[in-house]
Amino acid sequence: MPPLALTLPTGERLLLPFTSRFRSEPVDCSAGGPLDLDTSLLFDADDALRAYAEANGRAPEADGRIRIGYVYATVRFASFPHPGYASVECWAATSEMSRLFARSAGIRKAFTDLTAAAGGVCCLFDTGDGGPEEVCWLNGRSTREMLGGPRFPDRRALVETWPAPEG
Repeated sequence: MPPLALTLPTGERLLLPFTSRFRSEPVDCSAGGPLDLDTSLLFDADDALRAYAEANGRAPEADGRIRIGYVYATVRFASFPHPGYASVECWAATSEMSRLFARSAGIRKAFTDLTAAAGGVCCLFDTGDGGPEEVCWLNGRSTREMLGGPRFPDRRALVETWPAPEG
């Protein structure tokens, strides 16, 4: 499949190893609208991932990682909680995969590490089946606090801890 040609709100152009809505036609986000992506991701194997792969007849890759897909992502260049920040919302294609995401420490770590590497201020992880979201990364630190708990009774309380956006 050819790479996806993308124009960002800044006018910068990128080629990405994704599809958008299962197509590879160029996507223009210069007006700032959301970007929908779909892909498969590789995760370091843990017990939950190995059990899922075995139950679904999937063998690990040569490097031992396990491929999970489809994974959908929506990029919002001005996020709902704070328009000064962009957001990337990822979710699994099936309920079974969503439950795997909630059980797997390796998947949680991968998304937390991606947030940290990208300079993100916050990583929220859906714990599945309507449970509260877990705050995994906040302002440069790993954490394991639940949204709806004493420190973050709601999303507004969480967003108030974010630094002012740069720029």
